[in-house]
Amino acid sequence: MLQEAKFKQLQSLISSSTKEELIWINGYLNGIVANSTPAVANTNAVKKITLLYGTETGNSKSLATQFAATAKKHGIVAKLAGVDQYRLTDLPKEENLFIVISTHGEGEPPESAKKFYDYIHQNELGLNNTKFSVLALGDTSYPIFCKTGEDVDTQLAKFGATRVVPLQKCDVDYEEDAKQWFDKVLNYLEQSSNAVPAQPIAATEQAPKKAGKKFYDGTIVANINLNDVGSNKKTYHIEIATEETIDYEPGDAVAIIPNNKDFVVDTIIALTGINPSTEIATAKHTATVRDLLIGQLNICYLLVSTIKKYAAIVQQDIPENRVDLIDLIHTYPVKNVEQFIEVVKILSPIAPRLYTISSSPNVHSTEVHITVRQDEFIIVGDKCYGLCSNFLGDVPVETKIQFYIHKNKHFKLAAPDKDIIMIGPGTGIAPFRSFLAERDATGATGKNWLFFGEQHFQKDFLYQTELQNHLQTEVLHNISLAFSRDQKEKVYVQHRMLEQGKELFTWIENGASVYLSGTKHPMSSDVEKTLLHVFEQHGNKTQEEAKAYWEQLKKEGRYQKEVY
Repeated sequence: MLQEAKFKQLQSLISSSTKEELIWINGYLNGIVANSTPAVANTNAVKKITLLYGTETGNSKSLATQFAATAKKHGIVAKLAGVDQYRLTDLPKEENLFIVISTHGEGEPPESAKKFYDYIHQNELGLNNTKFSVLALGDTSYPIFCKTGEDVDTQLAKFGATRVVPLQKCDVDYEEDAKQWFDKVLNYLEQSSNAVPAQPIAATEQAPKKAGKKFYDGTIVANINLNDVGSNKKTYHIEIATEETIDYEPGDAVAIIPNNKDFVVDTIIALTGINPSTEIATAKHTATVRDLLIGQLNICYLLVSTIKKYAAIVQQDIPENRVDLIDLIHTYPVKNVEQFIEVVKILSPIAPRLYTISSSPNVHSTEVHITVRQDEFIIVGDKCYGLCSNFLGDVPVETKIQFYIHKNKHFKLAAPDKDIIMIGPGTGIAPFRSFLAERDATGATGKNWLFFGEQHFQKDFLYQTELQNHLQTEVLHNISLAFSRDQKEKVYVQHRMLEQGKELFTWIENGASVYLSGTKHPMSSDVEKTLLHVFEQHGNKTQEEAKAYWEQLKKEGRYQKEVY
């Protein structure tokens, strides 16, 4: 207990200090206590945390690894592990558990996280002594945003774990939101712990800030529909040129933020009566309402959470169905301009869309090419189109566009002397166009085998002339084609794989790497089942041995996939 005079001096010092100074003082005092009277150290100090990640593309792992390094700089020991390698029976023993996990497809966990996900849903756990938080990665262009992270968060709380930092959901452009989440985690740990290093300056050391994204200013120089007249599909080959060299590798993607359609925005403005020049400050941008609605804010297929907020603003009961903003305003109009300004402030940012690059840095150093299928889907009986694919399909040559490169460390071209097998039906051909152009330009000696499929040979054979040229020049050594609608029985790439299973297995046995690109369901699962069958049949393996062989290929980096 302090004497009154000392207590007043302490109060005066605290009230006149900044937050950073208080942290320094806290570290300094704890350092003195730790050095002079170690026996009275706080037994509740947070010294260790567990950081788990569940990933498909590597983003969750990358973030968790960064967080572990940052935690170390703050005097906190972080046990880092993928959920596929984590011993699930250790969950009840965790005191401080932080999870970074992504969502794929229609709200599904990453393949590596499925065992963990099923375990926490199928077992009763006692987590009353566990403090936790979840960082969820997702993509708002998918109907179910960050569902895996939401489910994990819900299950841990259900079993008695204490949520110390709220669930943070991140879109494709996740870096800043993820950093803010971990800053909150660190703040919680620092407040809960007296285990600060004796050198007080270490307590205030900040992790180095990650450099911002490199945005490129590009010009659309080509926009070609690759499908012929009469096709059921529209697939656009788009070339974007810049004035500078673009830093990318085969397997990387371009991130593009699409614009909303002018006539839709102008209709919304007319319906609400707002002056299009009215300036509004949102969480990330300040601009005129028209500029915000055109290029910054999502007005299509709104999240359920956004619809709930809209219902609260207009004070009406609104079904929780995902609809466009224009439909909401038609059915449940705002009462006045002020109410609409509130609505603008709750809209989420337009998420960047990722397209795997289909050009080669050694051939097209100041250009990137992408292969874009016009996305069609039905909502309440009406045909709708994907925002970005529709935007890119309509964009004329000479249009200016900004983009950045999204690095993909888990889909990389093998060494030049290694053979590769590429399985890419439909727009899955995109990265393999890049691979072949790169191998051609660099004189790679490894052999190349492509499996490609589409509906019709005459209408849908994407990049046909280029692939034929690669065959003639022996850049492409094998090509296996499957056009599903050109005969009575549908034929897909997996049928060609079975037909040529013996040679396929020989290539793999001799060191070839296998790459899979294209739609996740059902194509990727069908192809993977076929691969396992090939291993069994032509490798004389049992089901378990085939699975083990496949796992070894993945471990060696000889099976890589990019599916969506």
